[in-house]
Amino acid sequence: MINFNGTMVSEDTNILTQNRAFLYGDAVFETVKIVNAKILFLEDHYFRLMASMRVIRMEIPMNFTMEFLEEQIVSLATANALSSSCRARITVFRNDGGYYLPKINTVSFLIHTIGLEDILYPFNQAKYEVDLFKDFYVTKQLLSSIKTTNKILNITASIFASENGYDNCLLLNDSKNVVEAIQGNLFMLTGNKLITPPVSEGCLNGVMRKQVLEFAKKMDNLEVVEEAISPFDLQKADELFITNVIKGIQPITKYRKKEFDIVVAKVLLEKLNEVVSAT
Repeated sequence: MINFNGTMVSEDTNILTQNRAFLYGDAVFETVKIVNAKILFLEDHYFRLMASMRVIRMEIPMNFTMEFLEEQIVSLATANALSSSCRARITVFRNDGGYYLPKINTVSFLIHTIGLEDILYPFNQAKYEVDLFKDFYVTKQLLSSIKTTNKILNITASIFASENGYDNCLLLNDSKNVVEAIQGNLFMLTGNKLITPPVSEGCLNGVMRKQVLEFAKKMDNLEVVEEAISPFDLQKADELFITNVIKGIQPITKYRKKEFDIVVAKVLLEKLNEVVSAT
C-alpha cells in the first residue's frame, strides 16, 4: 500500500512509485518542432539526445536509430492530427529499480505532442522585459549543457519572473557571468559584434543556438564570437535576444532601465523562416 494524497491505495495503482524520472530526475529529453510532418533540425536533436544518454550512462537500445525515433514522434503527431505544426517532447528515462544506484541501465521513453498555431516562426516585437535571477546559479559542467529532467532552477526562476512582472530571467553561472535565459540561449549584439556564451560557461548546447550561429557567421559586417558575458556587458549592448527551437528568436526589449533595438534578430528570423518554408 501507498498513501496518495491522504488515501491508502495499492502500490500498483500509481506508476510513479518506482519511476526513476519522478524519484531522482533520472531522465533526459528533447523538445522538437514538427512542420508538415517533418522534424526541424532532426539530426541535431537526435545526436544531442544520444550524447545526453551517454553522458549519464544510459544503455542505448539497438533500435534507437534516428529513423526509428523520427517515426515514433511523427506518427504520434499524425495520430493526434497535429502534424502540420506542433511541438513534441520525447523523454527517455532509466527503468525502475534501485535508489541512487540503478539496478539496470535500460530505458523507456514517453512522447507527447502539443499543437502550435504557426508554421513559421513569428516575429514578436511586443514588450519583453528581463532581469537577472540571482538566487541560484548554473554550474560550469557538462551536465548543464544537456537537457535533463532536473530543472528546479529554471522552475524557481520562472516563478520569480512571474512574481516580479518579468517576461523572462537571465541565469548566472558560478562565476557570476550571464549564461542563458530560463528556456533558451542568449545572444548579445554590441556594435557589429554578436556574442553568445560558450557551452563551457554552463549554457545549454542549444539546437537553435547552433542554427543562429551558422546564419550569423554568413552575414556581412558581423563578427560572431563565443565568449563570457558579464551583467555589466548587458548595459552596453545594442540588442539582446533569446533562441530556442519552439519560439525561434525572441527579442528582449528591456533589461532594467536599458531598452534595446530589434534589427539583427529580425534578419536572423527571416533566414530561419526560409529554412522552415523549404521543409
